[in-house]
Amino acid sequence: MGVVNASPDSFSDDGGARTLERQVVLAGELVQAGADILDVGGESARTDVPPVSVEEEIDRVVPLVQRIVADLEGTIVSVDTYKPEVAAAAIAAGAMIVNDVSGLRDPELARVCARTGAALVLMHTRAAPKQRLQDPDLYGDDITGEVLSFLRERIELATAAGVAYEQLIVDPGPDFAKTPAQTIALLAEVERLHELGRPLLMAISRKDFIGALTSRAPRERGAGTLAALAHGVEAGAHIFRLHDIAAAADYLAVRAALTGASAPGRDLALAEELRHEP
Repeated sequence: MGVVNASPDSFSDDGGARTLERQVVLAGELVQAGADILDVGGESARTDVPPVSVEEEIDRVVPLVQRIVADLEGTIVSVDTYKPEVAAAAIAAGAMIVNDVSGLRDPELARVCARTGAALVLMHTRAAPKQRLQDPDLYGDDITGEVLSFLRERIELATAAGVAYEQLIVDPGPDFAKTPAQTIALLAEVERLHELGRPLLMAISRKDFIGALTSRAPRERGAGTLAALAHGVEAGAHIFRLHDIAAAADYLAVRAALTGASAPGRDLALAEELRHEP
């Protein structure tokens, strides 16, 4: 899942994709690099900037969704929003997944997915959108158990609103209402989330827990992100939300060859023009 931000204030982007045309170019580059899904967001998760209005978020998201659907045939589009009106507009424009980072605080979002058939990502968080909650005492000795309990409740809420069980995806919510240590403790045993029986999304790209471990700023967390990707693959996760799709694709290609999952043919050879740097 490649990230295409339609907001000018993402915590990890450099602002280079602020125009619609540049966002469309970025989307194409991510697909070319190997993205199967594009996650389009019109409001940054940063807690130091205020939320945007529904109207502004729709104005940011809908034209981009429409262009991706028209220009990149076969690409699945996800909309990163917790607002039912934005989700409905994005789905009407062609989005097929609603990536809700609020933990389904508004059940109307589930009803939108029930009416349209869009998939719904249920993410664990104890904080409201735009709220930063860093409390080392927030969870007990079994944070994974608490996350499982929360997600089971959200699944019940979504299905009660008419969402089919098969429409649901679960996300442990790294960094959301979690200190770096809490996120690490959770991800260390993230395979327990398979108890829920739904596809597991891991949004691990450039996260704070990686920065805390490596003392690096967001755009310098590429190696740490690949380490988290490696762990997630071993844990059996199904979807990875990433900024650097090319690096992830390279990692997965080499891993598949070395583990025998995708054995190369005998005629595998390095192209001559790639043998040396120009």
